Amino acid sequence: MDFTFTSEQTQLADALSRYLGESYDFETRKKTIASASGLNSDVYKQLAELGVFALAMPEDADGFGGNAVDLLLVMQEIGKHIVIEPVIATLIAAEVIKRSQMTSRVATLSGVASGETRMALALGEAQARYELNDVLTRAERKGSGFVLSGRKTVAVHAAQADLLVVSARLSGGERDLDGIGLFLVPKTAAGVHLRDYRTIDNLRAADVTLENVELDASALIAQNAWPLIEAVCDYGIALYCAEAVGAMDKLLALTVEYTKTRKQFGQPIAKFQALQHRMVEMFMHVEQARSMAYLAAVKVDASDATERRRALSAAKFRIGRAARYVGQEAIQLHGGMGVTNEMPAAHYFKRLTMLEVTLGDSDHHLARFIASPESESALVPLRVAA
Repeated sequence: MDFTFTSEQTQLADALSRYLGESYDFETRKKTIASASGLNSDVYKQLAELGVFALAMPEDADGFGGNAVDLLLVMQEIGKHIVIEPVIATLIAAEVIKRSQMTSRVATLSGVASGETRMALALGEAQARYELNDVLTRAERKGSGFVLSGRKTVAVHAAQADLLVVSARLSGGERDLDGIGLFLVPKTAAGVHLRDYRTIDNLRAADVTLENVELDASALIAQNAWPLIEAVCDYGIALYCAEAVGAMDKLLALTVEYTKTRKQFGQPIAKFQALQHRMVEMFMHVEQARSMAYLAAVKVDASDATERRRALSAAKFRIGRAARYVGQEAIQLHGGMGVTNEMPAAHYFKRLTMLEVTLGDSDHHLARFIASPESESALVPLRVAA
């Protein structure tokens, strides 16, 4: 496949790069990290004004109807600047609503497009690890509505969101694929309690406790929602893969620049052939990861679910390994300085470490790939021309 970006895609990415380069420097980011809220509302609003959220929203909700391919360059810029605002969390949760038939679908997505509404997923549970079908949270019917009870863990940016997409079991056993429902829960609903905390990459996550949360019938997004959950998580993987490529791009550039300034034996260490070889290896990992990120973005909308699963797991596995290699090499080439919070390299390394385990680590996706039935068109080689 000849993969060439349109002028509109590159223009938005360039505008985003200029804004973040001018207004989202390292010191500004550190101030946001130290704040009580863990996000900069002005930055989030500006990202919305640039069209980052509208790009992914459908046209009937004041959006542009973009897909994962349209978001590729945008997500790479998010990664290059290690943006800590809830951009991807909102986009993934909004994708659930996009694929639903909810009566409030258009109003909710219009709020996301304008930047007025932030969203987050609350799918994981303490006992489940990466198996999101392992659901103990219950949804009991009460009249025409529902009552939710249970606990969700490590819900990324849940405390910074306005609306939560929560999975709860309507029927069946704790690991059954059938019987899982998805619900749209306002963060301010009675009985919703959040314990907000900072993750190692300086983003925010929360444990969400649901104590007899009463919802009306309109809060139900989908019954028997496992296929929807899996498809949306694959969409999220595509976005996270693109973010990881952007972060690796920037970390490699920082490492090369650092080796040009750090001296040993009277000369920059960049002149040492052994270190040059290591940086070339880093470059190769980044470029292979880029190709796999493109593949993930293309295959996430495949009509064949098996093809989609295999391609996304292959991409997550390969990019996860690349993120680990590039991050560890960057730290070693920076020396002891590389692990201090005063150095940007440490922040990129932490983010790449978290990206490797978000929505399933490399081992999980290798097992998922192996377990998936063969599909002849699952991994068509991709020729990159962009």
